[in-house]
Amino acid sequence: MGGATPGALAAQSTGLSGFPPAMTLSPPRPDQALPTPSGEAITIGELEASYSTYCKAMRLLIREGRSLARIQRTVCWQRLESLHRSLPSHYRDPEYLYLLLRREINGDG
Repeated sequence: MGGATPGALAAQSTGLSGFPPAMTLSPPRPDQALPTPSGEAITIGELEASYSTYCKAMRLLIREGRSLARIQRTVCWQRLESLHRSLPSHYRDPEYLYLLLRREINGDG
């Protein structure tokens, strides 16, 4: 019987470290639609265009004294989270934004 064994073929396809070859992930295109919990699709471009609105909404919720748990259930949180997941080098985690805005509003720090 000639040829490579299944184990040898698997070792060749996974590289030396035993892990599959690295995949390069490209950021989503601005016109690429992301699903939302309500079932409607929104593009990255639309999310980016409304970024300041989502931050303003979060600021208002913090001023009203809403808890982090309640804010996490809002549309603005979901949209900020989608932006962070899609473009993490451009948009911060919503939890980090919450802490920054809370400190700014409450005068902490």
